[in-house]
Amino acid sequence: MFKVSCIQLKSNNDFIYNLKKTEKLIQKAVRQKTDFVLTPEASSLFSLDKKKLLKICGSMENDAYLNGIRKLAKKFKIWILIGSIIVKISKDKLANRSVLIDRNGIIKTYYDKVHMYDVKLSKKEKYFESKTFIPGKKMKYYKLPWGKLGLSICYDLRFPNLYRKLSQSGCLFLSIPSAFTETTGKKHWHSLLKARAIENFCYVFAPAQGGIHYNGRKTYGHSLIISPDGKILKELKKKEGVITVNVNPVLAKKLRKIIPSLKKINYS
Repeated sequence: MFKVSCIQLKSNNDFIYNLKKTEKLIQKAVRQKTDFVLTPEASSLFSLDKKKLLKICGSMENDAYLNGIRKLAKKFKIWILIGSIIVKISKDKLANRSVLIDRNGIIKTYYDKVHMYDVKLSKKEKYFESKTFIPGKKMKYYKLPWGKLGLSICYDLRFPNLYRKLSQSGCLFLSIPSAFTETTGKKHWHSLLKARAIENFCYVFAPAQGGIHYNGRKTYGHSLIISPDGKILKELKKKEGVITVNVNPVLAKKLRKIIPSLKKINYS
């Protein structure tokens, strides 16, 4: 058994402001005796303005938000997954990157968002992440002290094959940090997350952005922690905050024995 916490933010375009808010919520999770904290997508900066991002973003080594979180992980002796930071990977290229940090403040792995959110929801609401970010190319997971964690970010949620590969690789937990839009969140957020949990018999950790941001964008919130049988263990609504639950990895393994649906089958 271990305790996991999901943090809900309403990030803006200021590294230090976002770091201070995250720190307060991490401290709250620590008071709840957490072992593992996850933050949402775009925790450090909430923007799709490529020109501005290229000016203010740097490498992982020089990222003020990441370095601040690493210090907190070491100070409180907890694992932390930063849902995502925006990293400059070359002169004119950016990545939307999820970063896993151990209890000594050491970066253990990172995952670059593979699926770009290029959608036209209405005449007024459009998003084209591929104009801002370079998509990742690799599936990533890491063996935590309690079992394997599969990494993903937001729009990846709509691509079930990714999660099937992660679960078949032995993952018991799925991280899905997000900044789901208000529009699609109302329709699909809960259903998609519960489906990914049930079909893979994995715990789902889904910290989210929530509220009306400085640039007018509306995110859905509703951070969730879901059991491998699809039960919502805890949920936030709109406000910034933290949810913490006890997680038993044995449950995922038990369900997989009862219903062995993760076995690989070759279809003709």
